[in-house]
Amino acid sequence: MLKRFARLQDGATMVEMAIAMTLLLLLTLGFVDLGNALYQWNSANKAVQVGARLAAISNPVANGLAAAAPTDTPGAPVVAGAYSFECGYLAGALSCNSGAGDTANFSRIFRGDTLATNNDACPLPTGSQRPGMCHFYPFLKRENVVVRYAATGLGYQTRQAGPVPTITVSLRDVKFRFFFLNGLLGFREIDMPPMLSTVTGEDMKSTAP
Repeated sequence: MLKRFARLQDGATMVEMAIAMTLLLLLTLGFVDLGNALYQWNSANKAVQVGARLAAISNPVANGLAAAAPTDTPGAPVVAGAYSFECGYLAGALSCNSGAGDTANFSRIFRGDTLATNNDACPLPTGSQRPGMCHFYPFLKRENVVVRYAATGLGYQTRQAGPVPTITVSLRDVKFRFFFLNGLLGFREIDMPPMLSTVTGEDMKSTAP
């Protein structure tokens, strides 16, 4: 009886199919999650490009930028390294390495012309309002965004429109968000590679086109 039972093959196909389908399902869902991770990376990269562009044509977040360049030699070039301002949110408050920053100007970079709130909310733009960084990467928080203004040898002292900074917008502490892999395998969120976009300041006014 036991020998006969050991030789039985009934149900072997079902067992093999269950094993194969489990592995196939994990592979399929894994590819879906990896594709979603690539989409998140592209979205975050586009967000920093938009943020840098908005920063170049908007009032500066750092309050001290307008008077940052030296004034002892009018008309002389502003040497590289003459000033450097870095602003971002920490513990819910905007701070710059040089002192206070302007929350409204930061908000214009983060959420475009939709300035209705002073938090991580991202209202949809209406009419001719320009979208901000959060509209291109919905998971973005204010604490993830860093705006830096630095002197890299552009402009001249006592320039009427103020100094010409090189502006860098970057992201920090941004993680890939997994859905299937996290739920099925407990796959932990991993840090997104650093990304930034650097442009030259232009009109530095909110009303610039």
